[in-house]
Amino acid sequence: MFLCVAGRDENGNSDDGEPVGRRPTLLKVVGLTLAGALALGAGAAGWVYWHLNDNITGVDINNALGDDRPPRAETTPADAGTTASPVPTGSLNILVLGSDSRTGAENRKLGGGPEGGARSDTAMVVHLDAGRTAATVVSIPRDTLVTRPSCPLEDGGETYEQQNAMFNTAYAVGGPVCAVKTVETLTGVRMDHYVELDFAGFAKLVDALGGVTVTTGEDIDDEDSHLTLEAGTHHLDGEQALALARTRHGVGDGSDLGRIELQQQLVKALLTQVSATSLLTDPAGLYRVADTVTGNLTTDTGLDSLGELIGLGRSLRGLAAENVTTVTMPVVPATWDRNRVVADEPEAGELWESLR
Repeated sequence: MFLCVAGRDENGNSDDGEPVGRRPTLLKVVGLTLAGALALGAGAAGWVYWHLNDNITGVDINNALGDDRPPRAETTPADAGTTASPVPTGSLNILVLGSDSRTGAENRKLGGGPEGGARSDTAMVVHLDAGRTAATVVSIPRDTLVTRPSCPLEDGGETYEQQNAMFNTAYAVGGPVCAVKTVETLTGVRMDHYVELDFAGFAKLVDALGGVTVTTGEDIDDEDSHLTLEAGTHHLDGEQALALARTRHGVGDGSDLGRIELQQQLVKALLTQVSATSLLTDPAGLYRVADTVTGNLTTDTGLDSLGELIGLGRSLRGLAAENVTTVTMPVVPATWDRNRVVADEPEAGELWESLR
C-alpha cells in the first residue's frame, strides 16, 4: 500500500531529485489528529476520546512470541523536565504494515479476492533514535524471499518453517504475530511496536484529507489495479490513490521495486497534503481524519489506546523533517527466480545492525 518511502542519494535528495526526510505519513497523521482531538470541548472531548479509543484494534504480540526474540534496545529515562506527563525518549523500532485484507465488503471491493485473505502489501521498519530527534525508515520489498519461521497461531497450533518464502506470505499464514516474527528473524532487530492500516482505511484517509495531487511521468494503464492515467498532474480520490499505490504491471519493468517508486511519489504527495490541511483549526475535519485512522488501525497492545498513541505522537515533537532518513533494504534478484529478490549481503546486514 502507501507506506513505502523514497530513497535518498548522497546529496540527501530522493530518487527524482526532490528533498526527502519527512515523518512517515501514518505516524504524522496519528500524532497530529489524536493529540488535537481533545480540543473539541469538554463534553464532546469525552465522547470523542471514548469513541476513538474504542475504534482501535489491538493484538497481543508480546505474549504470543514470548522471550525468544531479539533483545530490546537500551532505553533512556522519560523526559521528566516538563510539568506535563513525561514522554518516552528511548530508541524504538516500529513495524508498519499496509495490508491487502479482503475482510469486509469495502476491502473486497477495493482489493478483490476471497473473504478473509490478506498479505502485507507494504512493510517498513521505522527506527526512532534515542531522544526521538532522528529516524530511519527502511522499506522491505514484498517480493523478498526469506526464511519464514514457525509462528504461533491463535488456536494453539503453529505454522511450519519455510525456506525461500515470499516475505508477504508471513502475514497471510500467521497474521501480525508471524509478520513481526519474520521481520525479527530477517533483521535481528526487535520490533517494539506494530501498526497496520488496510485498503479501506487508506482510501478513507485520502478522502478525509480531501484527496491527493500527484504527477506521473508516464502513462499508466494497469488492468490489475484498474487504473488508467495519462502522464501529467492529477487530483486523486481515495480509491484512485489506492489503485496508484497498487500499480505494478502498467509502469516500468512491472516489478515490485517499480511499484515502490510510485508509492514513494504518493507518500510525498500525501505529506504535502497533510501539511496543507489545517486540521487543528477544523474540528469536523480533525474528527473525520482521527475517526478514519483509528477505525482502520490495528496495533500491538502497547499502542492500542488513544493515550498511548498520543504519547507516541508527543514523543516525536522534536523530530525535524531533515533528520528522517528513508531507504529500501538492499536486494538483488534471486538467481533461481528472477521475479523475486533476496537481501543483498553484507549491505543489508550492515543496515539492520545500525538499527539495533
